[in-house]
Amino acid sequence: MALDEHFDDFMRRDWDTGADGTVRFAMVGLGWWTRDYAVPATQQSEYCETTTVVSSSPEKAESFAEEFDGVETALTYDEFTDGAGTDQYDAVYVATPNALHLPYVEAAASYGKDVLCEKPMEASVERAEAMAEAAEDVTLMVAYRMHTDPAVRRMRELVADGFVGEPTHVHGHMSQRLLEMIPDRDQWRLNPELAGQGASITDLGVYPINTTRFVLDRDPVAVQSAMYSGSEGFEDVPDERAAATIVYEDDVLASISASQNSYEDGFLRVTGTAGQLVLEPAFLKPSGLTVSRSGIDATYDLPEMGEAQQMQAEFDYFSHHLLADTEPPADGEYGVVDMRVIRAAVESARTGERVTL
Repeated sequence: MALDEHFDDFMRRDWDTGADGTVRFAMVGLGWWTRDYAVPATQQSEYCETTTVVSSSPEKAESFAEEFDGVETALTYDEFTDGAGTDQYDAVYVATPNALHLPYVEAAASYGKDVLCEKPMEASVERAEAMAEAAEDVTLMVAYRMHTDPAVRRMRELVADGFVGEPTHVHGHMSQRLLEMIPDRDQWRLNPELAGQGASITDLGVYPINTTRFVLDRDPVAVQSAMYSGSEGFEDVPDERAAATIVYEDDVLASISASQNSYEDGFLRVTGTAGQLVLEPAFLKPSGLTVSRSGIDATYDLPEMGEAQQMQAEFDYFSHHLLADTEPPADGEYGVVDMRVIRAAVESARTGERVTL
């Protein structure tokens, strides 16, 4: 099988048709991710810009706004939900802790604003379902940044074209040392009331779970999992370490693992009856795609592309859909599926039983 059509112009943005216009964003939640990646992504974007920031206090919002050119409006959460400044932005990026996504998506939707919401959608399936319902009349996209990663898009094309034959197995992993990155045991990612049912499966496991869905173009149908927590700082969560076997449509078996207290790593391996695709590292810093089958063994080394470049592509992608008046595939109902997988993984680890979705 010739690879030229996939490897030539490997970095192509096949979704980009050159839409006209600029989408003005309000950033809701001004943590380090928004400061270091989201706002800079919009500053580099072809299709959007940040004009409004929203935080817990006027002082924090105003101080944040002063750091970035083009930010004209600083609001508190209460001002945002009350409808202040709605003429200053067109769409909203929600990057608060998981359990606080819903109220701000509901507020944005009530003012007719489209929403890019960080993953996972919320802290529970029920709240994610409520979000999808609240956003029925606007465009809601869940922020799966791997969907715009060039290597992941090429993997999806190769699977669809039969390069690996029939997919049989996927192995996906993501891990990091959370308390070394953010040395605060009281942080929201370790608080079930804010993060949801887990810590590793929600914050990290969602990457291989969803990227597998995207690459295979198949949905999960059953989950069996195991979880462990025993280290200081992880007393309140079930999954310092998590591992799950997830059955996707057509009986593809995926082994997914995640940990907030392990060496930083990430990879995605898709094996089929005729070949294999390997992205390693993945999720944190994708750096190379290896494709193998009889008579073919090739590696494409990606240019340096970290979270900043991935976020720029994600904002471009979402904004392009708005400007072109098209619906992004990763809408609210799509995101709810991953929330059900997370719930099933926690339930299976608790009961020891396989959970059918």
